[in-house]
Amino acid sequence: EMLRSLVGSEMCIRDSSIVGGGTPSKSIQSYYEGNIPWMSVKDMNRNILHDTVDHISEEAVKNSSTNVIPSGTPIVATRMSLGKIIVANFDSAINQDLKALFPASGVNREYLIDWYRSISRKIEELGTGTTVKGIRLDVLKSLEFPLPPPEEQKVIADKLDALLAQVEITKARLERIPEILKTFRQSVLAAAVSGKLTQEWREKPAEWIEMKLNDVADNVVDCPHSTPKWSALGKYCVKTTAFNPFYLDLSEQGFVSEEVFAERIKRLKPEPGDILYSREGTVGIACQIPSDTELCLGQRMVLIRAGSEINSKFLTIVLNSDKILSIVRQMTIGSTVPRVNMKDIRSYPIPVPTQNEQTEIIRRVEELFAFADRIEQRANVALDRVNNLTQSILAKAFRGELTTDWRAANPELISGENSAEALLAKIKAEREALKPVKKSSVRKKS
Repeated sequence: EMLRSLVGSEMCIRDSSIVGGGTPSKSIQSYYEGNIPWMSVKDMNRNILHDTVDHISEEAVKNSSTNVIPSGTPIVATRMSLGKIIVANFDSAINQDLKALFPASGVNREYLIDWYRSISRKIEELGTGTTVKGIRLDVLKSLEFPLPPPEEQKVIADKLDALLAQVEITKARLERIPEILKTFRQSVLAAAVSGKLTQEWREKPAEWIEMKLNDVADNVVDCPHSTPKWSALGKYCVKTTAFNPFYLDLSEQGFVSEEVFAERIKRLKPEPGDILYSREGTVGIACQIPSDTELCLGQRMVLIRAGSEINSKFLTIVLNSDKILSIVRQMTIGSTVPRVNMKDIRSYPIPVPTQNEQTEIIRRVEELFAFADRIEQRANVALDRVNNLTQSILAKAFRGELTTDWRAANPELISGENSAEALLAKIKAEREALKPVKKSSVRKKS
């Protein structure tokens, strides 16, 4: 009742014409060598379409149930991609999983599209099927469509166009923040290993020397090359999938038996604070083993134990900085599985400041990284809110809340011949006129 009083009359979506499509025979290759766009769910990944993945020939159109839909017609998915609606800026044939919506006279196209997007979640929920969900045509046709007066439809569509454009701009800016922060973190590391981060902190010129990794580390040990025999339970055996710069994620790691564990720690038993370094696949990630953690090594990694001259955390900073990553990019070999040779790893140039300066660098890096983490967390929260904002704005629009003031200021545009009731009556009359005339049966005179 509230919807009727705010917005006007309602109609069913069946009062708009709905046209389906079809798929030309896949066994006739020439059907798919034409230049007529042929749309399927593969193309339902944007709001406005400029071309389709597939194209078909004129013969394919003639010999199948597909239909060529005029440019600008709203097209919805009824199987997979439920709730999606797009508009192509060209004439296009469609397959049987899509339906074209031809708005009734007096129904604003943009208003119809916005309304459909506003109920996208409902349409997904109405989908049936175990493997692939689809929505039946009779269910689609039974959807109730709020029908305001023609002028109000246009006002709603225009307001939504402006508001949703602002939402998209905000969303795009928020989505760029992780990449900006990634660059920021790398610049912090660059400043840390070059001495710029602690330049003002130092009371005298830098007392830095450069040494090879093999000379500052007590151990640089390659992992066993064999694939471990995994167990359902037992001791942790870490994989490189757990590696993140500075952080080891053990939430989804595998287990090995006591016997396998003992075999894989013969060369060097990993200890908390040791550095794990990926040398194959995603090369160049360094992270430390957390405290109170016992594990052995899987494949494609190196175990590094810092010597007395260098702090393990500072060495992890250096290994994750572009000073070493730039070398990794030059030395990486192997096209299928990129890797770095142990000889090259042992030769990495490691800057070594005083122990006090290493401690100060670690403190500053951790402080700046924590600052970046807080910003990223807030940005993610804001992005979640923005993602929900679109549906919130659409819901308000189709409850009549965006045009309350407009209706009060323009009573003449929503009453009489301009009212929703008049529009609905006109649509029904046009539909009635288009119905085929039934032939009456006449008895033959004997």
